Amino acid sequence: MKKYITLLSAFMFGLTAAAQSTDWLADKYSMFIHFGLYSHFGGVYDGEPVRQGYSEQIQSFAGIFSDWYAAEAREFDPADFDADQIAALAKDGGMRSIVFTSKHHDGFCMFDTKTTSYSSVAMMPSHRDFVRELSQACERHGLRFGLYFSLIDWNYPHAYPISSHNADFITPEHHEFNKAQVMELLTNYGPISELWFDMGSLQPQQSRELYDLVKEIQPECMVSGRLGNDFYDFAVMADNRLPESALQAPWQSAASMFPETWSYRSWQERGSVEDKYAEKLRTLINVVAHGGNYLLNIGPASDGSIVPFEAEVIRLIGRWLDDNGEAIYGTSPSPFRNNGFEWGHITVKDNVMYLLLTGVYPEEGLKLYAFDGLTAVEGAGWNLKDSHCEITVTPDMFGSPDVKVIRMIYDRPVESFFQSAGIYADEVLSWQNASPDYSYSCFDYYSNYRSTVGYGWNVGVRRPVSSVELTYTSEDIGRRIRLEVGDMSLDLTLGQGEEVPLENYADLDSLLMGRMRGGTFDNPVSFQRVREWVSVEEGPMTVPSEAFANYLWRGKVAVQNDSRFVLDVTSGNGVEVMVDGRTMMKHLNPYRTVGRTEKVLVDLSVGVHEVTVRSYNRFEDCVQGGMTLADDQRVYRMKVTLPYMVGRGAVPVKISASDSESEHKDCGLHNIRLRFVR
Repeated sequence: MKKYITLLSAFMFGLTAAAQSTDWLADKYSMFIHFGLYSHFGGVYDGEPVRQGYSEQIQSFAGIFSDWYAAEAREFDPADFDADQIAALAKDGGMRSIVFTSKHHDGFCMFDTKTTSYSSVAMMPSHRDFVRELSQACERHGLRFGLYFSLIDWNYPHAYPISSHNADFITPEHHEFNKAQVMELLTNYGPISELWFDMGSLQPQQSRELYDLVKEIQPECMVSGRLGNDFYDFAVMADNRLPESALQAPWQSAASMFPETWSYRSWQERGSVEDKYAEKLRTLINVVAHGGNYLLNIGPASDGSIVPFEAEVIRLIGRWLDDNGEAIYGTSPSPFRNNGFEWGHITVKDNVMYLLLTGVYPEEGLKLYAFDGLTAVEGAGWNLKDSHCEITVTPDMFGSPDVKVIRMIYDRPVESFFQSAGIYADEVLSWQNASPDYSYSCFDYYSNYRSTVGYGWNVGVRRPVSSVELTYTSEDIGRRIRLEVGDMSLDLTLGQGEEVPLENYADLDSLLMGRMRGGTFDNPVSFQRVREWVSVEEGPMTVPSEAFANYLWRGKVAVQNDSRFVLDVTSGNGVEVMVDGRTMMKHLNPYRTVGRTEKVLVDLSVGVHEVTVRSYNRFEDCVQGGMTLADDQRVYRMKVTLPYMVGRGAVPVKISASDSESEHKDCGLHNIRLRFVR
């Protein structure tokens, strides 16, 4: 089957004020600094290394009484903390900004605040304002300055007490306290490039109030995804998490020099500088090639000095960037959205496509679709054959700590392309044959997951078409969607349309239920993590449960003829539906929903198939879940006439939600089917 290659629109930033993200996205690489009262301990308490948990949370993991912990502030006097030295290192390392921990979970403020006396200014012998020192140093060195701010505070008397998961609810008093401190930080320390909220579990209104507060004081300040409830400017991956695919929204991956801790450990096993340099350089490239920004963390020592090992790694990356920075800064992600390469990664800027050889030597050669307008290849030999370019590479170009870069130069800008299996206009377009657009959505850190914000297809039109036929369930009636066909864009409301009864040839059988170990929503479904399966009946059921739990309902569907049918699926705080091991839909339900039943339109061929429902419980003391064939087996069909005829050729088609509260929220369009008609 012929494959169609088509242009996509330029990379979508997805911000309400997209211009504010441009510079931030172009930076690509920044320094994260975890430094606070916890650094004084160096990962040691009562003469013994504290090996459980992150060292910046030593108060919790070592079980240190609050008054004992606070007393250490009188001894904390990091004389070797030099803001200019840190800024100079970031500059030498090729980093474009610094993000500093203004306050971590312990509540100790590294800035001057009127909200509490628990601060470096009030309690330390030297009365230093570290936020001010770094803010001024960044200005002197031409760096942007951002701040980390913990939404939980173990010192605040009206906050929830210390928990093991760090995602406690925020009391009304605590919320006002946080707002007051955020106002101080945004008012007293000059321009803040990003505000990196972390942990806590806010109600939607609390997230909205903090987001609006930031934008009121500093409209250009980028707000991180950890604020929760989809009120943010850029998504944040889980700690030290690398991307699986490009996102169609601004995003960042935060990673520590040593994944087991973010702050200084005096007993840290560091290994070789060369190995760590190779690891972090490849991580930087991986993140940037997927369209993200990389935030690399260091933890200054107890005396405030930069750990020499970490400084050397950063300088080595900086030297590589001195020679190859054009392949990183201001680039777009790989144009091959659906393809990964074992030999490495790709970035794009203007008319140049950069091949970064981070992977393994391709023994069968390096072959790439060349696109139109290829004029030269720098860094390797090349030979253009038909639509492919053969790049001459040798084994010695791979495996060294330094990453080799090959430049493919075109006579026109390299746009964002994707390559997928050919689909023709008389075929049904659905989630099964779509190329999804992704972002990240969440209530909080533990519900963070990769959301689907749109679906796209390449459609081969063999005969001109003038209309699109949309099929959907009763639950989709009234939904607002955006339909893009070529350069046409239509905002539609799905109406009652034509009612179409379904001839149901399916039987649901052998339904099992089990709890999957693991308490986050982003992790994939794993049957191996279910200790016991029990037989259950069709339909919704309620199971006692603690928070952070996943339950699976797994059933066999016997299909006598190619069939389309409607399932009623019940879930708690979040739901995932898989068909034969492939995720059909995955989304969070409205905040604090105990149980919700929704319709799911399924297309199956003749045979026996497996359908799995995951019900996620984040907040409640029970979880609801289950599935059954819906009593109402019908769909609705609406015909949309296009503004003008679509001629022969390859046509890009896309659907997305046009009335979503956030561009990060799942579009919920998995039930929609499209077909071109004349």
